[in-house]
This record gives sequence, C-alpha cells and structure tokens, in this order.
Amino acid sequence: MKTLLMRSIRLALPAVALCLAACSADKPAPAPLQSLTPTIAGRQVWSAQIGSVSFPMQVAVRSGQFVVASDDGTVLALDAGTGREVWRGQVGARLSAGVGSDGRLAAVVTRDQQLVLLDAGAQRWRMPLDAGVVTPPLVAGERVFVLGVDRAVHAFDALDGRRLWTFRRPGDPLMLAHPGLLAAWQDTLLAGQGARMVGLDPLRGTLRWDVAVSSPRGTNEVERLADLAGPPSRVGDSFCVRAFQNAVGCVNAATRSAQWSQPGGGQKAIGGDDKLVVGADASDRVTARQRASGGLAWTSELLLNRDLSAPVVAGPAVVFGDFEGQLHFLSKDNGAPLLRLPTDGSRIVAPLVLSDTNLLAVTAKGGVYAFRPE
Repeated sequence: MKTLLMRSIRLALPAVALCLAACSADKPAPAPLQSLTPTIAGRQVWSAQIGSVSFPMQVAVRSGQFVVASDDGTVLALDAGTGREVWRGQVGARLSAGVGSDGRLAAVVTRDQQLVLLDAGAQRWRMPLDAGVVTPPLVAGERVFVLGVDRAVHAFDALDGRRLWTFRRPGDPLMLAHPGLLAAWQDTLLAGQGARMVGLDPLRGTLRWDVAVSSPRGTNEVERLADLAGPPSRVGDSFCVRAFQNAVGCVNAATRSAQWSQPGGGQKAIGGDDKLVVGADASDRVTARQRASGGLAWTSELLLNRDLSAPVVAGPAVVFGDFEGQLHFLSKDNGAPLLRLPTDGSRIVAPLVLSDTNLLAVTAKGGVYAFRPE
C-alpha cells in the first residue's frame, strides 16, 4: 500500500505529490530467487480463503485463534491449529483497519470512519470516528482503543460503544497514513506519537510517561518524519519498534526509558525474540540486531527489492514474506537461507504471526496459509 502523508486529517498536497512521484518512479528489479536446498523442514498444515486484502490488515492472535478480515468487511476467526472456522461476521462496509481482538470481541474500522465491534461474529455496536484509521484497534480491559491517522487516541466502552476519553498532544503537522503503535503493557496503554512512545492511563486517558525512540533531524517536515510503525516486537517489558525511515529502537516500559536506538531506514514493522530484533529497510536489506544492546548481529542482501513483509522469528529461523507470496526462512544465527515455501503467488500483506508452532501468512488474494516449521 502506498504510504500517504497527512497534515492533521487533511492531505498535505505537496507531500503527497512527492510520495506519488517516488512511488511511481521505476523501482529496482527484485533480487532473483536462487536455487535452495532446504536445511530445515516445514510444511503447510491448512489453508482458508477470506477475499482480497488491500488495506493494512494485521492478524489478531488470541486464545488459540487467528482473527483475520478482508476488504469487503468479512471478519473471520479460525482455529490456529486446524483452520476450522470458529465464527464469521460481516460489517457491511469496506475496511481500512483491523483486526483487534481479545479472543471474544473483535474490532475493525471501515473506510467511512465507523468503528465496529463484533461479539463472536455478531455486531455489538458501531460508532463514528473523527478521523481516518489505519492502525488496528486494541481490545483490552472491556475497552476498545483507537489510534487515528491524526495520532489522537480514543477509548470506547466495549459494552455500549460510549466514547470515554480522547488524548491529543501537539505534534508535528505532518503525519503518516501508516499503521502506528498501539499496545498494552500491564495497566498502561502504549501509543506512538511521532517519534515518541507514550504510556497512557487507560482509565482516564492521561499521560504517564513518554520516551523518544529517535531524534529526527531535517530541513523540512518530510525529512523529520519518524512516526512509530506497529506492531511492536515485545519480549516482557521490552518493546522494540521502527521509527519510519529513521531508526530502530527499544523501550523498557517498566523503567520508562530507552534501551537503545540505532539509525535505520524502512517503513514496515520489525520482529524479534529475546535475542534479536530483525527488519528490512526500504531496499529490503535485512538487518538483525542484538535485542539487549542494539549491536549489529548480521545483515543480508539476498532479498533486495522483494517488498518484504514484517517478519516473525520461528524457532531457528527469521521468516519474511515477499511480493510473490514466497515465505523465506533465514537462519537466526547468520541470515543464511534455510527454507522457502510458496503460497498463491500474490503479495504477503500482513505481518507474519505465530500461534504455538503454526505460522500464519495472508496474501493479497485473500489466501490464509498456516505453516509448521519442523
């Protein structure tokens, strides 16, 4: 999806023109796939179909279920182990954001700025929003939290949809129509506000703390853009995240402090485990850093310009999807290729996720594929 630049909730025309010019320019040819002799095993365990996906959908993983959605407003919960349909809902409008779920309730946002909450597939309520949304809502603690493209944070009562509070803070006038950071840590709501991670009181919407992930510099608003891209990579109290085209860094939510920040381009979310933080930059150069210190572990240029997805760490491998629907398993130790598995030939559109031993990939054509590395 093309990245759009926003001024408040209106389009910043010069910035959009700049983006569209860049997006329409000739892109470098993707790196050809080399022959590969697998050194680990992996297989497809089930597949399903949900319909085309062109919005920045994220898969919710809760209570042994994968919850996914499609352009036409279909929301589907699947048993992560077997692919069995648990429930299906239809919101009756095209979607711009989703899916947020606590295992029973699921929230999505429509393109006409309606927040819709489903209870086991049945619509519980829908409420109008003040601005567009591309970040999946967060459902937690009997509340639904929404981060708008204007980076205002809203809280709604999960029971009846009442708006409980709104948090706004002065920020850069230029923002990204790109999935941002919205997550929970203990009794604190985490949100991205420009290049800063903030901790909010989820009951009152008041600011508890904020930490800079990067300190963007530039001569104009475009060069200073550094919105945090979600979802974050979480291990315990550590939340690692990308600051758009600027840096990768980690914040310790318990100490309310930055662990480290390292320069690094790229737009998409990062992945990781307790040892590594991994992501691809704007050219799809893959970089792995040590989670504790930010020190460089390894880099790989095998997948340049292949439009890589946000990755997931699965056992001994870091896994990326690409524009041809291929899943690439790279060694967590050094980035060497271990395995390659196909889907339906269309782009992997959602960050890859794990539930137990099953890895889920969703394609632009609406294919939902579960694989098990072995």
